[in-house]
Amino acid sequence: MNNRIKDDADMTDTSRADLDAEAFEAERDRLSAVAYRVLGSHADAEDAAQEAWMRLARQDTTTIDNLAGWLTTVVGRISLDVLRSRRARPEASYADGAPVLVAADDDGADPEAVAALADAVGSAMLVVLDSLTPGERVAFVLHDLFAVPFADIGRILGRSADAAKMTASRARRKVQAAERPTPAGRAERKAVAAFRSAAADGDFAALLRVLDPDVRLTVDTPGGTVVTLGATAVASGARTVSGDVARYRAVRVDGRPGYVSWRADGTPLSLISFTVAGDRITAIAIVVDPAKLAAMRLPAPA
Repeated sequence: MNNRIKDDADMTDTSRADLDAEAFEAERDRLSAVAYRVLGSHADAEDAAQEAWMRLARQDTTTIDNLAGWLTTVVGRISLDVLRSRRARPEASYADGAPVLVAADDDGADPEAVAALADAVGSAMLVVLDSLTPGERVAFVLHDLFAVPFADIGRILGRSADAAKMTASRARRKVQAAERPTPAGRAERKAVAAFRSAAADGDFAALLRVLDPDVRLTVDTPGGTVVTLGATAVASGARTVSGDVARYRAVRVDGRPGYVSWRADGTPLSLISFTVAGDRITAIAIVVDPAKLAAMRLPAPA
């Protein structure tokens, strides 16, 4: 009799595990999409989803009223921890952290490049999200992109629902400011020109005036992606931006102001894009990996 009770219990546990696995697989793609929007890395997103599964496997799922909501909260917390870890170690690189950039002449007259920009919207959004704090990014993505209630977001952030709402609102203003173009892009061009001039002159004070205090610099190198955070750190290394430049040409990169630089022998040196909010640069993305530059459809030297 006791053996039969034990066998029935084992079968029940097995059935529950199978149901949990089935329920999780039904949510996996959505969870990966949430994590990717927060983290900007497919590899990190898959890791976050897998970690959520491992936590679910250790959980008594009969105590979970809303499995989809529970899993979203878990993925949100995992993603928040990853973002905070990146902030603590900004020099760390992660494989697909840099956006895929599309360059076109700044006059916007290249129809093929304009069409390519439509496919690059996701990458452009990631550049904007990179300028947010971890809490802002989680709050904005979960609420504005996936309609997660502020009460749930507050639990992820360790704050009240009202505080989470304020955090999402602050992030939304930053995103809207970064995405709202001026009629002729004059303010953007002015900020980029000020950066170029200050970098060429080694004018540290002028660089600090044009850089947002929380500016994020992402450099895609042959060895991986390197991230630098904060105006002081970015300004300190800005002189290298103009180091070996022989010629350069203004371009739009994923619709944002930037420029392509060439060495004296005509080979591409770098592709740089800027995210500008108001009169400050909030993000800079640089590609210096020769293999990636060679694979891009770049304008000819001016």
